[in-house]
Amino acid sequence: MHFRFPLPSGTTVKRQSQFLDVVDCETAQARFESALDLRPIGTEQVALPDALERVLAEDVTAPVDVPAFDRSNFDGFAVRAEDVVGADEESPRLLTLLEETATAGAVPRREVRPGMAMPIATGGVVPRGADAVVMVEDTTIRDGQLAVGRPVPAGFGLTFAGTDIAQGERVLFQGTQLSSRETAVLAALGLDSVPVVRRPRIAVVSTGDEIVAPGNPLQIGQIFDSNQRVIADALREAGAEPVELGIAPDDAHALRALIERGLQQCDGVLLSGGTSKGAGDISYRVVDELGEICVHGVAIKPGKPICLAVADGKPLVVLPGFPTSAIFTFHEFVAPVVRRMAGLAPRPRHTRITARLAVGVRSQMGRREYVLASLVRSRLADSERAWVAYPLGKGSGSVTTFSHADGYLTIDQRCELVSAGKEVSVKLLSSELKLADLCVIGSHCIGMDWLLSQLNRAGFVVRSLAVGSTAGLEAVRTGRADVAGIHLLDPETGRYNTPFLSDELEVIGGYERRQGIIFRPEDSRFANLSLAEIREVVRGDAALRMVNRNAGSGTRVLIDLLLGEARPPGYAQQPRTHHAVAASVAQGRADWGVAVEWVARRRGLGFCPLREERYELIARRDSTDRAPLNRLRELLAAEETRQALERYGLRMLDRSMGRPDEAQ
Repeated sequence: MHFRFPLPSGTTVKRQSQFLDVVDCETAQARFESALDLRPIGTEQVALPDALERVLAEDVTAPVDVPAFDRSNFDGFAVRAEDVVGADEESPRLLTLLEETATAGAVPRREVRPGMAMPIATGGVVPRGADAVVMVEDTTIRDGQLAVGRPVPAGFGLTFAGTDIAQGERVLFQGTQLSSRETAVLAALGLDSVPVVRRPRIAVVSTGDEIVAPGNPLQIGQIFDSNQRVIADALREAGAEPVELGIAPDDAHALRALIERGLQQCDGVLLSGGTSKGAGDISYRVVDELGEICVHGVAIKPGKPICLAVADGKPLVVLPGFPTSAIFTFHEFVAPVVRRMAGLAPRPRHTRITARLAVGVRSQMGRREYVLASLVRSRLADSERAWVAYPLGKGSGSVTTFSHADGYLTIDQRCELVSAGKEVSVKLLSSELKLADLCVIGSHCIGMDWLLSQLNRAGFVVRSLAVGSTAGLEAVRTGRADVAGIHLLDPETGRYNTPFLSDELEVIGGYERRQGIIFRPEDSRFANLSLAEIREVVRGDAALRMVNRNAGSGTRVLIDLLLGEARPPGYAQQPRTHHAVAASVAQGRADWGVAVEWVARRRGLGFCPLREERYELIARRDSTDRAPLNRLRELLAAEETRQALERYGLRMLDRSMGRPDEAQ
């Protein structure tokens, strides 16, 4: 193993192993599944109230007729159909009215003989002799007799015994996952318990010294354990019962003890972390001791280092530690196995949608890459409501990417670049694609977050993508978004936003906010300096490290104006949010950056004002008839909004409707 940096004296280095056998996705699945017995793992009898979402272990045959008797469908009179043939309002048929009433839950004592009728309630047992029910509104009572003014055929108004379900009929099949519809059938059959497939118990273990359980204090370098939660809940969705065994440190003995416990108590074990074969990774080594590794390394991205093994006939899997990789590989390799163990059918093939890629995506040759994407539809009348896919490129360490994604596109292992505008096929993550009532694309801001939360509370489905001001403007212009939040400064005029608007766009509201240079308050290099002095320091002090913002954002424009031709260390570090900039400075990974005042104050950072800027909401002029957009306009004009935004250090512009005064 070769290092390009000096090691301290006395340091010993373990040689890093290579992946055992990197294979393609199909080969990995075939090897893993062929090593397992994927039949349902057993049955158990559960009470009907506990049967929802369980899988039937046997066919259900009706032990009784449903209904169990001939019953009336409405309030009326039980009659013999032949007694009312030819009846009409002018020449009604007169029948002797029996005093007894047929009600639900009681068998009538009297028989309906020729020329007789018996009152009957909805659900009442049809008396012997009757073969039809006439409705109350088609009858009158005259001197103790029933006058029927309308004929009815035999069978009218009643349901015969066994019409719904006949005794001995097979009504539900083995393998059915019980919903409320099926449990209603079971209850109608009088069943108080049902045989179901036992849910596989799968142990879940997170690994790593840096992992901390939620609720505990967090130190720099540590991360909260989100994998255990998402994997456990994904197991429930796949029909299993997760058994959370907690966090294993980077210690082979402790990890082995947890895995052995999981194998003894459960039907399989899932670990996350420790798959990449680095010198400190031990998970795959312990797995190799306890079971047989089928696959360690798959030519996919994300998820290459997944380890698929079998121990005592049970699945033993080490998922990658990064959240997106862990979730993706779980759904690709583990969920199908768990569903079969739980007696569930494979998930139906989800719909694919053809879309055009909003931005280009680069890929690594030799690995099939899966790219999560968010889908939006153009609202322009002449666009045929074309789909557009926005790649969610937050990396495999992101815990939010899956929650924001509608589906994923696949890049072939022989492809290096998929260009913007290219037609791609997006496989949906769910069988149902929820369209947003309002799509907002542009620059991120805490004020926009508040506005969108109010729309969400009002019942609107809101989709928000932070891609920068420039991309947001283009999205609204092309109909891909309803609204863009932007703060673009025109260096020539000194004006915000309006110089960049074409005739079909308008400002629907906005507010002012202060951007400034942020730094740690204890950093003496910034103490008591004016903006002009700080500008000279950040341009000229090579020991100061900055954190930049992404190209196309309004904040990036301010930074480039501040620096001129200077490119300090850290210029290439380009996070997409103010919060990420503040975190980098607060943790000492950078010494300064540019962010909005509220974020800096919330982090306890020093703040030197750089500029008052306009953050404005842009929409198309021809989209004024849409309810969510109209509600957004109302919010922008409300006093409640003004007060709420002031708490974030934001000041509403005087004219919140139409194009505001452009004077700066």
